[in-house]
Amino acid sequence: MSGDVATLATEVRGPVLMPGSRGYDEERAGFQTGFRHRPAVVVGATRAEDVSAAVRFAAERRLPVAVQSTGHGIVTALDGEGLLITTRRMKGVTVNAEAKTVRTAAGVLWGEVIEQAAPHGLAPVSGSAPHIGVVGYLLGGGIGLLGRRSGYASDHVRALDIVTADGSQRHVTADSDPDLFWAMRGGGGNFGVVTAIETALLPVARLYGGGLHFAADHPVDLLHAYRAWTLSLPEELTSSIALMACPPLPSVPEPLRGRYVAHIRIAFTGSAEQGERLVAPLRRLGPRLIDTVREMPYTEAGSIYQDPQIPHAYYGGNVLLRELDPAALRTVVGLAGPDAAVPCIVDIRHLGGAFARRPDDAGAVGGREAAYMLRVMTGGTAAPPTVARPVHQRVYDALKQWTVGRSPNSIYHDGRPVSQEQVRELFAAEDFERLRRVKTRHDPHNLFRFTHNIHPNKGE
Repeated sequence: MSGDVATLATEVRGPVLMPGSRGYDEERAGFQTGFRHRPAVVVGATRAEDVSAAVRFAAERRLPVAVQSTGHGIVTALDGEGLLITTRRMKGVTVNAEAKTVRTAAGVLWGEVIEQAAPHGLAPVSGSAPHIGVVGYLLGGGIGLLGRRSGYASDHVRALDIVTADGSQRHVTADSDPDLFWAMRGGGGNFGVVTAIETALLPVARLYGGGLHFAADHPVDLLHAYRAWTLSLPEELTSSIALMACPPLPSVPEPLRGRYVAHIRIAFTGSAEQGERLVAPLRRLGPRLIDTVREMPYTEAGSIYQDPQIPHAYYGGNVLLRELDPAALRTVVGLAGPDAAVPCIVDIRHLGGAFARRPDDAGAVGGREAAYMLRVMTGGTAAPPTVARPVHQRVYDALKQWTVGRSPNSIYHDGRPVSQEQVRELFAAEDFERLRRVKTRHDPHNLFRFTHNIHPNKGE
């Protein structure tokens, strides 16, 4: 195939590399270090035409295609096969302040959009980490920093430029192709490679937010208190709580070093005075190891969660829950708390509010009725997937009677292919069948299957 690859390289401005080529390992590397794509060919795209050439090359040879921007959310890794398209060189942010929209190229990070929107008093529907790529987050739904006020981020998408399985470039809107437009917003990367995307911006310049760290000597009590606090919150306040063991490393803030802690994260768009009143019950829970809650410009919103920015290995998943049962929380702590068989991070995000309202032009996001999302994660150096996976699964099994689905944005590769039954859990039954019809029409040979893959219908 090397001769064909050499021909492809003449059609692409970016690098085209094979195993053993200089730069191959650097090109396929991403934020997730526990699992990496090992493709037969990797194309470093710089423009939509590069993507088209790469997809045509793959389609002619029936090679599966995977796409990577930052490499945070690998679902299933290419292993000696297929073609990987990296989009991190595809940059460009265009803010339309009058229309309150932004157009971003495929390799743009949320932090870049935040900086460009801020001078206009606007903010994107971004998540907790500004170093996450825009496109992958939006294709998976997007549980945003202000989501109880704004709903799922994918519902704010206005248009997408994509390359479909035949290599064609298409501008997709609600008017040009309603089914494909619906499917792309929540249905993942099943239908094409996004080269640019347009989303709405929110009139938000500042917020009241930050983090409260507590020593979690009694984690069940903290979870019960957090649950009770969330029951009467206004939609303008979006929050979460995480339980984790902090390693005794110099990179960890001294008050947290070597301790099991609870981290409550706050993002509120009301006044600082009202925010102080709403957060006061949390501050009374006990001595705070760190308290960073304050009024801040939206440009500093990435400090709220303090998500790690150094590439590392991790795996885990989530369940969307209709409620947080108090007795179940005790079970969760017993299975994944400080005495768990393997180190776990337990992360609970408060949903409801606008998350629960389905707009008229909604995308394919499932589980909208969920009131909370519970994630369980383990670092790749703490335990191998074969050891951690049963621990995680026992948590999900204990919560089964309250589970209404899963979020694709927070399901991380653990060494196993994602099954079709697992993909079905991401969507309402009727939506899954509609997604299959869209998949069959636009990717009948399942070229784009290294995602939360929706299999096309056979014989259609």
